[in-house]
Amino acid sequence: MTEWNSSEAVKKTTKQGKKRKSLTPTTFSLLHATDFADRMFYQIMPPLKAGMIVLADRYVFTAFARDVVRGVHPAWVRKVYSFALQPDLAFYFKVPLQTAIDRILSGRPKLKYYEAGMDLNLSAKPDESFKIFQGMILKEYDRIVQEFGLSLIDATQDIEQQQLQVRQMVMEKLQGFTTQRRNHAKRNKVFWRRFAVPEERRP
Repeated sequence: MTEWNSSEAVKKTTKQGKKRKSLTPTTFSLLHATDFADRMFYQIMPPLKAGMIVLADRYVFTAFARDVVRGVHPAWVRKVYSFALQPDLAFYFKVPLQTAIDRILSGRPKLKYYEAGMDLNLSAKPDESFKIFQGMILKEYDRIVQEFGLSLIDATQDIEQQQLQVRQMVMEKLQGFTTQRRNHAKRNKVFWRRFAVPEERRP
């Protein structure tokens, strides 16, 4: 199990940058890429090579959406993450904008500066800026679903229904899977499938 923005290598630097409100879109992107690289080589690849399964709470698609919305060129951010392995299965839990906003705000006593997209000057009001920012991110995710073939889940359904769909897709993907170490290289050559920049998104 690995989570986005959780590497000890850059956690302190990212926290300081956010506190000082000194992160530009490019530095934000590079910090997250450094975080991902550290986790890729120390938390993701070793267990994969040992024949295990890695569950990632968000992956490079998060950067492809958020960084682009912040103004980073799509081809550039994809190139930065070109070392990443393509996941065998990636889910996109899609909900309408207002539903997404309600869910996020229900667990936040106060919106944070970057979380609300205040660095983009979308609105002087944090809640309004957050709404615009989230709308832009959702539109970018819709493009990513088509580009990378993410498995779409209707997240407005009951949790139980979503679970059934996810479990069914995972079971299908795991057919014939074995945890024996000697077979790890036969998992659809996962270690040689990298992200490529689509022609239409190159500079």
